[in-house]
Amino acid sequence: MKLSILVVTLGLALLVGCGSSVDDSGGFTPELRPLPADPADYAPLAGYDVMAVPADNPLTAEKVALGRQLYHDRRLSGDGSVSCYDCHQCELGLTDGRATAIGAFGKDIGRSAPTMWNVGFHWAFYWDGRADSLEAQAMAAWTGGNMGADAEAVCKELDGIPGYHEQFHAVFDDHVTPELVTKALASYVRTIVGGNTPYDRWQAGDESAVSDAAKRGHDVFTQAGCSECHTGVLFTDMIFHNVGIGWSEADRSFADIGRGKKTGEDADQAAFKTPTLRDILQSGPYFHDGSVATLEEAVRLMLDGGIDNPNKDAKLLKRDVTDAQVADLLAFLESLDEECDQPAPSLP
Repeated sequence: MKLSILVVTLGLALLVGCGSSVDDSGGFTPELRPLPADPADYAPLAGYDVMAVPADNPLTAEKVALGRQLYHDRRLSGDGSVSCYDCHQCELGLTDGRATAIGAFGKDIGRSAPTMWNVGFHWAFYWDGRADSLEAQAMAAWTGGNMGADAEAVCKELDGIPGYHEQFHAVFDDHVTPELVTKALASYVRTIVGGNTPYDRWQAGDESAVSDAAKRGHDVFTQAGCSECHTGVLFTDMIFHNVGIGWSEADRSFADIGRGKKTGEDADQAAFKTPTLRDILQSGPYFHDGSVATLEEAVRLMLDGGIDNPNKDAKLLKRDVTDAQVADLLAFLESLDEECDQPAPSLP
């Protein structure tokens, strides 16, 4: 799928670490990072298509800075215990390292927190694609199980914080509202862009960027058909596939029907969106339910053709791959490690 894009946003490297501090010094100055004037300013993304940015939510440095603060602010959650960042941490491949995410009030979300790398390029969100925009996804996560917030109550609290009150009026010419909070959050998330991995540097001509094993692994990746679903520079086709995860042969049923819950179609039963492979080594455990602990286990499961069930994707066939080739494939996947080392913002 071709995505129409406003590329000037791609150079913002605003991913930040944990440890945000509240600035109560009496005046708050948000940290602004300039948006690049030309997409060529961010050379590692040369292979990316353009990103669709809603006409009613254009990106500005001020809005992204505001969204960055909100993304790290636990005061957005219903019990003040979690922020967006808590489920999407730098050192964990922009996930939380759990099999299934834990939201506000200790709620088990039931699915693994997906990585946030490059989601601004996607057209559907969540493992089952039930949200069709980042703004809709932000609202659902904020007011649903993830953060358990009463949006109106949180907005009233934020509007009483001078640093937030002033920023919302400067950015949106309005007080704090749920719609504007999600617009700011979505704007920040659109700047979480990867593309400077050892693999990318190799593709740009640096033969020393990856090992010989990784180069052989890239051949295995292509020859074994992995690239049919983990395609392009995003390493995902953004399509929903049933690979058999969660199937119970005894009950002849799935614990989670995935895309099928949204569409009602038999073909979508237990189908989930292909995850990106960027930063995959850091983002385990794997699959939508976190049921596979290691990357090697996940790779071998897929090379074995997934788990048989009545709705298994027809693309999934057993591949004849040796142990040595599996080792090379893992070396290739390791070359997709993203750089993620930015400081956390101060909060008003």
